[in-house]
Amino acid sequence: MENAGPSGGTPARADRLIRVLSWWWVSAPLLLCAPAIAHAMGWPEMRREAGRAFGLLALLTAVLAPAVGLVVARLADRRDVRGRFLIMAAVSSVPVVFFLVFGLLLAECPDGAAGC
Repeated sequence: MENAGPSGGTPARADRLIRVLSWWWVSAPLLLCAPAIAHAMGWPEMRREAGRAFGLLALLTAVLAPAVGLVVARLADRRDVRGRFLIMAAVSSVPVVFFLVFGLLLAECPDGAAGC
């Protein structure tokens, strides 16, 4: 597929959007570590106040960026980019599953309960 060039056609916009979505996905670990970095720099109230918000934002970023990227790659008919977003989705699914299993499901079981 030819790039539309500087005239700003649809393929060029799709390429820019794909690049932005890729960088957005890369920012997820930085968002997750931001409260810990702030705590290490001497701002412990940042971790207490905004830690949960940064964690949820990182989780949302890890899920939405590959999903939107797959839709954009599909609409722009960019088969070469679909693989990238599928790999991003697979990598993102690991922490999401850990969060669901250990953060939500196992938190429901009281300590020492049988069957949990």
